[in-house]
Amino acid sequence: MTKQVYVLLYSVGKDSEGIHSLELAGKTIVLMFENKDDADRYCGLLEAQDFPCPSVVSIDREEIEIFCTQSGYENRFVEAGFVPENDEDRLLLVPPQQNRETSYSQQKEEDKDEGLDDFRRSLEGLI
Repeated sequence: MTKQVYVLLYSVGKDSEGIHSLELAGKTIVLMFENKDDADRYCGLLEAQDFPCPSVVSIDREEIEIFCTQSGYENRFVEAGFVPENDEDRLLLVPPQQNRETSYSQQKEEDKDEGLDDFRRSLEGLI
């Protein structure tokens, strides 16, 4: 029998569906919570810090581990009653204070900046 874990997903069921992850020491980490209440609490902390609020979704642990391996991510299992032993462990219970821009958002900003540069050059050409 496979074990269910809880993960944090954004835009569930849509083409833009994504999973919540952390960047730790250059690695992308996906959290798998044993306890739904811990996952719900983590979502509440994200929302309190003005992060987008993900949905807590139950998923087969083996399925998410395969997804992480195929995507080049690491996964961290947060067991019920988990007690952090260091700063990195604390991030498994409390999200970081700032959000890292997603590559999609960064690309949109770069495209916007490039468009502004092109517009400026065309205006300068008129002078």
